[in-house]
Amino acid sequence: MSINRIPTPPGWWLEEDIDYLSLTQFLILHVACLLVFVTGVSVIAVITCVTLYVVRLFGITAGYHRYFSHRSFQTGRVFQFVLALLGASAYEKGPLWWAAHHRSHHLHADTDADAHSPLTRGFWWSHCGWFLCRRNNAIKVEMVPNLMKYGELKFLDKYFVLPPLLLAASVFVFGNVVARYAPWTNTNGLQMLVWGFFVNTVLVHHGTFTATSLAHMFGKRRFRTQDTSRNNLLVALLTLGEGWHNNHHYYPASERQGFYWWEIDMTHYILQGLAYLGIVWDLKRPPLRVYATGRTHEVSRERELAKIVLVVRSRLGSVR
Repeated sequence: MSINRIPTPPGWWLEEDIDYLSLTQFLILHVACLLVFVTGVSVIAVITCVTLYVVRLFGITAGYHRYFSHRSFQTGRVFQFVLALLGASAYEKGPLWWAAHHRSHHLHADTDADAHSPLTRGFWWSHCGWFLCRRNNAIKVEMVPNLMKYGELKFLDKYFVLPPLLLAASVFVFGNVVARYAPWTNTNGLQMLVWGFFVNTVLVHHGTFTATSLAHMFGKRRFRTQDTSRNNLLVALLTLGEGWHNNHHYYPASERQGFYWWEIDMTHYILQGLAYLGIVWDLKRPPLRVYATGRTHEVSRERELAKIVLVVRSRLGSVR
């Protein structure tokens, strides 16, 4: 595994115009997680938390990322809205905002024009600082002209707080219903709100953020891209397959980001199941030339490493 050693610019938070409303909401979500010490935990609360983690993260990985940002598969307008709604429930703003910034990221990856590069401004900026600043609040409309024709997407972008608020209310009601009709589960509305919304949202956020931070810092590079993207198994496990970031940056049109069977990509597996049911279709794959290029780069890297080993051995031999 290679490590991209990145200098951290001092005090970016002192240079930026912080959006204190966004920062306050972000901090409240984290502080609210401490309520687990008040509410306790139950099996059903943990199951709800894990289930919603997968569902909401799928809304980001399959919806916001692979569909809205890259159009790597096709679907109908109804399921398009479902994907947008699931993504919006993750509380990462609206589909137009997310897709526009992500397309801009690919266009300017790891340059000063990249909104969240760890190379230019350090880990914390790329992980969460960038979206807490006012200059990144606006939708880059010119990046998503194909999406601007959908009124329902504009609605979700304008009122992006509604889906997470509805989710919070739903899990609270669900907890109270379970407490009334299944008291042996040892749960209640507040406990379910804490685990099913606050803890869950924080986990979804930081899981998603690892793709913009850690996946540009730690891991292996199969392809020689013009950025610092890396393939990282841990990030792939945390993000339902988004950790094969070097693969993705080399060929972003592919719906499948784990290019080989051993590269676990849960989002791809779920989309395959939905394709079997006819809900999505035209799942784009990397062409053979991409695999050939990857093998060529890997062979070149192995030869370079072999040369380094020989040089080191010869020098050690001369010392002896």
